[in-house]
Amino acid sequence: MAGFIQFVEFEATDIDAVAAALERFRDEHPGALTASVSTITEDRDRPGTYISIVEFPTYEKAMEQQSNPATSEFSASLAKVMSGPPRFRNLDVVSVLTNP
Repeated sequence: MAGFIQFVEFEATDIDAVAAALERFRDEHPGALTASVSTITEDRDRPGTYISIVEFPTYEKAMEQQSNPATSEFSASLAKVMSGPPRFRNLDVVSVLTNP
């Protein structure tokens, strides 16, 4: 089964600024995002801690996005609105179960 998911855990005091930065990046760099979907979640047990779940069709598409110079610029802008460096988990999709 193809697929690659990246979990990005980070802390922020202004999640709206993080979401706005992501939308700006998408709008200002058409085609730079190779992810299929990106979801930002907040940890109920640790307020101010977030996990971004980013789904890619393949690992190669994820690396394509990572190697884009626009992504480096975007990461630098995120550092200004996050309360510390993000932590990454890189996950190959093994199985997906859907409920009919």
